[in-house]
Amino acid sequence: MQSTAKYMEKITDNPSYPVYTESSFFADYTHPSVRLYVNLHTDKNATDHENVLRLYYAIRDGFWYSPYLSGIKPEDFAAHNILSRSKQRGGHCIDKANLLLACVRAIGVPARLRFANVRNHIGTGELEAELGSDVLVFHGYIEIYLNHKWVKATPAFNKGLCKKLGVSPLEFDGVNDSIFQEFDKEGGLFMEYLHDYGPYPNIPYTFMVSEWKRYYPGFLEKYAAIVG
Repeated sequence: MQSTAKYMEKITDNPSYPVYTESSFFADYTHPSVRLYVNLHTDKNATDHENVLRLYYAIRDGFWYSPYLSGIKPEDFAAHNILSRSKQRGGHCIDKANLLLACVRAIGVPARLRFANVRNHIGTGELEAELGSDVLVFHGYIEIYLNHKWVKATPAFNKGLCKKLGVSPLEFDGVNDSIFQEFDKEGGLFMEYLHDYGPYPNIPYTFMVSEWKRYYPGFLEKYAAIVG
């Protein structure tokens, strides 16, 4: 694989920064399956803005959300691999954000990832027991450059899951930021943002895994042979 050092490049808000539009090891939109997916969910007669919204909703609701990792190897996070397995297994927040990143870049729109730690106030006991925490470390979402500004989008929770959790699904209009709701429909706490890692051109794999190992040592123990 390519060196992960590339994905730790100095960040800039300049949308013309080439790394925001190019295909990469993780955002591999030149792969035939990703190209086909983009073609199926965009319209050549639509504007970039309209096509970004089409892609957001296709990924938000086309793949059910899974809080569990489907793999931990670098190649498991490549967009074409996410696409191939997510119909059956669902997608983690990073899976879905990275797939959207690749698809948006494929139509020429600058995009980058952003990561944060969030506290899940209505998480399942099973998940918290496995993680040893109610904090979701390195939650992934995306920033897309539309209408002359960077706007946040979170395609993680599909509509069916939101109904089950009692929260409204996150809508995205390409103008306003769309991130996890602080409260559910009854006014109870839902998601609390604790730490912002900031934006990255691509998945900072080495740093991401080191944070998971730091916060979830027991959970990642079974992946020790892979992550070292």
